Amino acid sequence: MQIIKIGGNELDDPTFVDNLGQAVAALTEPVILVHGGGKEIKELQIKLGIEAQYIDGLRVTDAESLAVVKMVLAGRVNKRLVASLVAAGVDAFGMSGVDRASIRVEKLHHPQGDLGLVGRVTFVRTEVFKHLLEEGVTPVLSPICYGPDGSIFNVNADHVAMAVATAMAAKVLVFVSNVPGVLRQGELLPHLTAAEVEQLIADKIIVDGMIPKVRSATEAVAAGVQAVKITNLTGLQAGTGTTIVA
Repeated sequence: MQIIKIGGNELDDPTFVDNLGQAVAALTEPVILVHGGGKEIKELQIKLGIEAQYIDGLRVTDAESLAVVKMVLAGRVNKRLVASLVAAGVDAFGMSGVDRASIRVEKLHHPQGDLGLVGRVTFVRTEVFKHLLEEGVTPVLSPICYGPDGSIFNVNADHVAMAVATAMAAKVLVFVSNVPGVLRQGELLPHLTAAEVEQLIADKIIVDGMIPKVRSATEAVAAGVQAVKITNLTGLQAGTGTTIVA
């Protein structure tokens, strides 16, 4: 079993979403798909006149912003992905961490300020996902999660993917984007340790948008995920990419 995490930038591309369905349909092992959608959230906030605020890269989520987050993540993005998967023949089920309280969280306290209704995962109800997978169903999980006393929290999608991968003892957590993996002079680096990743950043081999991708990967292996792969849709089907281990 593998956990696949899709970033928000890729979800804006209709071709990517269509091809995602076909790529997942071609896989031979069970999958849990976790998605973000930050770019669409920001665009809708602008349309509604809500100013987006961030602390250390994490979205500050007040009650007004949470309403937008739920609309985009549990609504527009989730259903777009489910529709693409079903069209490709995947028995996909759209859900959030609120459904069946599958992902329980508490308020995330950040030293640099109050993030509002942003949560930290404390528990994954693994039986919810195991039952779906046993029935041949592919969960498509948005990172809106269940908090204390029925409250609802926004959670970083990378963190939800990490928590699910660890709790489910997944073979690999795959971060799917628009790049085949980490490249050095145009050559794909198939395996890296966390220490090698930091050296490649220091040597300016890993630059720009790849830095947050590999940092998410090293954070995941530090949190207990066995291995994290960075790849694109072609690599997802072919089993290629850059695999990062502790």
